Amino acid sequence: MGRGTGGSGDAGGVVDEASALLTAVRAQDTDLVRSLLRDDVEPDLRDAAFCLAVRTYSAGIAQLLLDHGADPGRRGPDELLPLRRVVEFGSPALAEVLLHHRNLGRYTAPELLEMCELARHWQETGVETELVRLTGAPGAVGRTRVQDDENHSVDEFTLGGMSVRDGHAAILTRLEELLGVRSSFEELMDRALAHADQDHAVWGTVTIRLAGHRDRSTWTAAAALRAHPDPSHRLFGAEVLRLTHLFDGSDEDTFAGPALDIFTAWSGEETELAVLTEVLVALGEHADPRADAALLRHAGHPCPAVRGAVARGLGTWSETPDFTEEARAALLVLMTDVDAAVRRDACLTVGLRRDRRPGLADAMAALLDDAERQVQIAAVHGLALHEDERCVPASHRLGPPRPGVLAEEHCLEAAWRYEWRREGPELPDPRPGRGPAVRSGP
Repeated sequence: MGRGTGGSGDAGGVVDEASALLTAVRAQDTDLVRSLLRDDVEPDLRDAAFCLAVRTYSAGIAQLLLDHGADPGRRGPDELLPLRRVVEFGSPALAEVLLHHRNLGRYTAPELLEMCELARHWQETGVETELVRLTGAPGAVGRTRVQDDENHSVDEFTLGGMSVRDGHAAILTRLEELLGVRSSFEELMDRALAHADQDHAVWGTVTIRLAGHRDRSTWTAAAALRAHPDPSHRLFGAEVLRLTHLFDGSDEDTFAGPALDIFTAWSGEETELAVLTEVLVALGEHADPRADAALLRHAGHPCPAVRGAVARGLGTWSETPDFTEEARAALLVLMTDVDAAVRRDACLTVGLRRDRRPGLADAMAALLDDAERQVQIAAVHGLALHEDERCVPASHRLGPPRPGVLAEEHCLEAAWRYEWRREGPELPDPRPGRGPAVRSGP
């Protein structure tokens, strides 16, 4: 039984519970919402909080509320169905929450087809045009880039107190996938290139969808873009090819050889920085000496993004524990790079590989005093994986991870676990703020 259900004397508890949960949703405070949901929350309050999360584009909180029993089909008398609202308001992240396989049984094929047409209408008409039509408000339409999920962003347009995001083409692509509708390579590419931004949700959805085809015709169409004069087309083709190989989980790994061949040659001729970076990232996903050789040719490139791709890719997919001498020498230099992100990436690569030669551990230890926290954390992580005790005092100096920064939590966890193993399971958990605990695993 939820709080505040025992009679009139608990009315204040109901109000407090509702106020706390809805306030947390409005503030987009995921941790507080999760904490409040540990208590048995009234169904109507969960549903109201879910509708509020939809209205405020809080996809992670909406998913959390669904996980705790919110009903995505509930709505007020004057409200649109949540799925239609999400499609119209153009948030791919929210659409993904509602279209999760656990919820798909709520929608018939005709309903999903109707949502396809609605998304297509918004895509073809344009967000600004529809926003002006819906609001009838005067003045200029505001436009801001916002994060839609952990990995992708969208543009948010605002007019007359109404906000709409421009992810309709991504939602359309996802709905087509669910319905088994296969649009042409050219149509899907046009959707992505309408945004021409790798970080945009439409671009990400389309490239993943095409990579999922894993067929020769898609591969050929993407490979042909290597010769396209427009860099955005070449970038699109490179990403589709890279993801096609990356997502090929079959034993045959059909695209491994062709991908290595094309990216090795491509890396020697590409001049556009964004495209070259994507090509080098692809090479870093191959456990082959040719990939390392192609990466090494760009280790001294003037662009930090290119050097970062080299730092992330060198030797990371090799089956042997040690780097080649050439890769080791390059990584030692990259760990002293003028760019903090490059130093961090090189350090992470060295840490993950477990090459135990002393020079690598000493190079990571030198980064414990780096001016940038992200580099220090990478060094702590790498030394912990190498079981080097220098990670322990450094992790204590850094203190707890910053709230919401999962990379910090993951990296520092390695040091805390190393200390715990070293000191024995009977000791208190060494993580900041933790009390005595029993060690449950490595």
